[in-house]
Amino acid sequence: MSAPPLNAAQADLDAVEGVVRAAGTSFYRGMAVLPPARRHAMYAVYAFCRMVDDIADDPAPLETRQPRLEEWRGRIAGLYRGEASDPVTRVLRQAVREFGLRQVDFEAVIDGMEMDAVAIVAPGLAELDLYCDRVAAAVGRLSVRAFGDASPAADEVAFHLGRALQLTNILRDLAEDAARGRLYLPRELLEAVGIPAEPEAALRHPALAEVCDGLAEMAHGHFRDARTAMSRCDRRAMKPARLMAGMYGAILARLRRRGWNQPGLPVKVPKWQKMWIALRYGLG
Repeated sequence: MSAPPLNAAQADLDAVEGVVRAAGTSFYRGMAVLPPARRHAMYAVYAFCRMVDDIADDPAPLETRQPRLEEWRGRIAGLYRGEASDPVTRVLRQAVREFGLRQVDFEAVIDGMEMDAVAIVAPGLAELDLYCDRVAAAVGRLSVRAFGDASPAADEVAFHLGRALQLTNILRDLAEDAARGRLYLPRELLEAVGIPAEPEAALRHPALAEVCDGLAEMAHGHFRDARTAMSRCDRRAMKPARLMAGMYGAILARLRRRGWNQPGLPVKVPKWQKMWIALRYGLG
């Protein structure tokens, strides 16, 4: 009988996979293109991100959430001393050893969640870029190593694709974020067209489309630059990145076709298009 992936305990692998399955996202299926060890490393990275994101989104008072994020900072530091105390950290410890995942990238994700915990409202462009780097590009830097490419070009993919995905998320989730008191649209773009830096008021403003179109153009540029960087990477390792770029690119295109007058109107990619994207970018 062969050893379990990452030489981790099967019970730990099953527990981490259960976290990913329970999230109900397309991530679980998307990682199927990876070999078992790399796939389970990505499940563990996802589980970590999910757990710290849940802390940031918890409606509990900030003073109770910050210690929980600090606890995770300690658990990540422990990985690099060989310490682990639960299924997620035990699988992460093996992934760190196997694929060279960097402590600074895990810490950057926690830094991003701390930004979210205090409810971001109309950040400046520089702050928005820093936020995108922490909550998305840092995850990308972890991911490309788990995928199998730690080259400078792979980090460039993480830089651009992370920003493209996060900006698309921001445009997709405008209404949901406003209900939580958050507004990620950049202050400079809002001020240029006279939109107040207040979540609900901004979404009702007649000039909202101009700001959203500007942010969508930024996302489109990052998708383009990410694909250019992918061409300099290991093609097999970039399969999941191509798949994510294809899926999120389709979401962005549908958002732009829908328009910005009803930001709460859901946008979904139909199953036939998901299948086509999977065949073109993931399985081909």
